Amino acid sequence: MPDQMQDANSGFDQHKPEDLDLFADRLREECGVFGILGHPDAAAITALGLHALQHRGQEAAGIVSFDGQRFHSERRLGLVGDTFSRREVIDRLPGTASIGHVRYSTTGETILRNVQPLFAELEGGGFAVGHNGNLTNALTLRRQLIRDGAMMQSTSDSEVILHLVARAKRNRFVDRFIEGLRQLEGAYAFVGLTNKKLLGARDPLGIRPLVIGKLDGCPIVTSETCALDIIGAEYVRDVENGEVVVFDEEGAHSHKPFPPQAARPCIFEYIYFARPDSIVGGRHVYNVRKAMGAELGREAPAGADVVVPVPDSGVPAALGYSQKTGIPYELGIIRNHYVGRTFIQPTQAIRDQGVRMKHSANRAVVQGKRIVLVDDSIVRGTTSRKIVQMMRDAGASEVHFRISSPPITHPDYYGIDTPDRDKLLAATHDLESMRRFIGADSLAFLSVDGIYRAMGLPGRDNAKPQFTDHCFTGDYPTSLTDLEQQDTPRQLSLLSEAV
Repeated sequence: MPDQMQDANSGFDQHKPEDLDLFADRLREECGVFGILGHPDAAAITALGLHALQHRGQEAAGIVSFDGQRFHSERRLGLVGDTFSRREVIDRLPGTASIGHVRYSTTGETILRNVQPLFAELEGGGFAVGHNGNLTNALTLRRQLIRDGAMMQSTSDSEVILHLVARAKRNRFVDRFIEGLRQLEGAYAFVGLTNKKLLGARDPLGIRPLVIGKLDGCPIVTSETCALDIIGAEYVRDVENGEVVVFDEEGAHSHKPFPPQAARPCIFEYIYFARPDSIVGGRHVYNVRKAMGAELGREAPAGADVVVPVPDSGVPAALGYSQKTGIPYELGIIRNHYVGRTFIQPTQAIRDQGVRMKHSANRAVVQGKRIVLVDDSIVRGTTSRKIVQMMRDAGASEVHFRISSPPITHPDYYGIDTPDRDKLLAATHDLESMRRFIGADSLAFLSVDGIYRAMGLPGRDNAKPQFTDHCFTGDYPTSLTDLEQQDTPRQLSLLSEAV
């Protein structure tokens, strides 16, 4: 039967390895997606695309392919290269159509049944889907679906779209898919695969990114242009906010089922999440980050001898800061790229020194110097504190901390893993107390208007904001239905795991 599924998952409900990421005080993007239709090496190409998107999720990866008769699935915990670099795995994913997903979960255990793409047998055939983002009404929908008799197979918010499509009262699949999308709130970029179609969908505000590419005439839908570059594919265009794209044997089809409104993409794609070599919304991410550093240099200069980036995310902004201020740029911190996310640190004393395992001071650059440390953000502040102390231990005479984004004062509910508000340093401390906490001689952040100027705009239009920037402003652009029905954000996060 065409809708039969062969799933070669290894293990069942495996617990993730203890997460001892040495830089846990960072923001995390949840997912990246990739799909291709009509190519004889679909699964191998998807694996390469996922490899380029590895920065968007390091806990799990999966690929679903279709060979004209059956769907095949390989889903694993760990990095893309841990599984999909092996020929025997790719050989278990035959077919000319394939979608893939890399995942980082926000809370709870990473278990195999949550790894995407998710798959379901629907009337008319199978449907696989991968999701980047977070649905802010997923818990509400999930409860209603369960009351109506649905049997959930995962704790992922993404699973609700499968049930909504299955229950839709329309004839054409694309209409059923759109009917499901109409019930969703929050942020999403979906890639889907049926036995005939490759689909992509972006939420009405375009919060999460999604682009269209082409390889050997075959359509691709993916999260970032860097996934096109790795396979030599051509970038075609971005999926527009609120757009549903469908590719099949008859060609490409665009549907716009939502009322028109101005796009508000996530500003953090430019600050941190997207790869520097990607183009997001027509802007080169690397150039934007340099411009943010230059704006920071204009707004918050410091009397110093060297500018030192916090690698790797602070590098472009530090370059921009150096060029604007004329202070020499130096690699005062060296990153060890061979420290894995799951390295087990056996004692608390060693864990307390963990930052030095991943980043080490370059004493020859730092000793006796007044330094400007440039990073992209401060979340809890614990990592920043360790880095400042590392610089002092290496002999820095002064340490001035500069952040190429505004203070993070509000949590995210659209697909970024952020702590609750009472765990955000900038939400509980003023600038001076933050400076004292991290131990710097001075501390400054880029202003909200500075972020917009770096994007080539005169500033934030407070009446019609051009980006989703709620982490800095508290201006959430969509309803937060699940949050409003819970006593605390923590209860929400424990009940509904975002992917």
